[in-house]
Amino acid sequence: MGDSPLHRLAEHGQSVWVDSLSRDMIHGGELARLIREDGVTGVTSNPSIFQKAISQGSAYDEQLRELAGAPSGKEAFLGLAVRDIQDACDVLAPVFAATGGADGYVSMEVDPTFAYDTEATSAEAVRLAKEIDRPNLLVKIPATLAGLPAIEDSIAGGRSINVTLIFSLERYTAVAECYIRGLQRLAADGADLSQVASVASFFVSRVDTEADARLEQAGAPQLCGKLAVANAKLAYEVFERLFSGPAWEELAAKGARPQRPLWASTSTKNPAYRDVIYVEELIGPETVNTMPEETIRAFRDHGVVADTLAEGLADAHRLLVDIEAAGVSYDDVVAVLEAEGVDKFSDAFAALIAGIEQKRAVVAAV
Repeated sequence: MGDSPLHRLAEHGQSVWVDSLSRDMIHGGELARLIREDGVTGVTSNPSIFQKAISQGSAYDEQLRELAGAPSGKEAFLGLAVRDIQDACDVLAPVFAATGGADGYVSMEVDPTFAYDTEATSAEAVRLAKEIDRPNLLVKIPATLAGLPAIEDSIAGGRSINVTLIFSLERYTAVAECYIRGLQRLAADGADLSQVASVASFFVSRVDTEADARLEQAGAPQLCGKLAVANAKLAYEVFERLFSGPAWEELAAKGARPQRPLWASTSTKNPAYRDVIYVEELIGPETVNTMPEETIRAFRDHGVVADTLAEGLADAHRLLVDIEAAGVSYDDVVAVLEAEGVDKFSDAFAALIAGIEQKRAVVAAV
């Protein structure tokens, strides 16, 4: 184990996951190096990440030739993605074993065009879990209103879930409650709760991007650059409340694991802000920070590690009041971010499928 700031996050109860995945990364040894040298203990993926990976280079060409007869671009994509996720799960299997299933996970998202379709989301979660067939898989389901029943049903069915695209405190609370209800249903069936894991991916930097533009327009620049961190700190306050007390302790006694908050979108979008602000300000027990590789490198180089997540809660509560007083609606900010998040992933998925169709035609001709 090294002694960089990345490694020291583990001493404070925070896991480092990498927000990137490609075939070259898996088979070229970069993922293994991140695990070995930087203390990375998990991987997240999404349609944008796969779009970038598959569109570049020739790592997927041979399998695309094999998939020339696939009935659709989506089926060809699943053939490519399932293999990558399986291989990444296998690379992380020693971490999964060494941590007793606490870490070592790889995430794959359901088709984002199903974000407003509960039944289709549930069916795809079942399919991905079955086809990938790895104990350290997390199926990603978006935290839309339609996604919530699919999340609960998936947990009740014994599947491990990464709940993505969470922006608001209200929706985060609903997600955590869905997880707890799913565990209660699973316990009623006599299942081993220790075999189920979940993270709640709470998006961070995008909140400042959206709120800052509105605050500047409202003439309140002094409030810029603060909402994202405050929002996450208040979500962690909810986490501590829901995953404690008699009801939770009854589930924990049966092997249940808390649904860890995962800080997503933690690269700094505004160059005026410190490049590791969304790591340094959100360090605390039973959390995950999933970082793109550039943020991992930056934090390794100059990150400052301290227990910061529980600090400044009174200020965080007051900030929400001040933002509303400035004429910026918190509820509208997070609603817009959720809708945009679904659209971005759906657009990336459509571009991904179109790119696969085009590349499949090219490699088949060759």
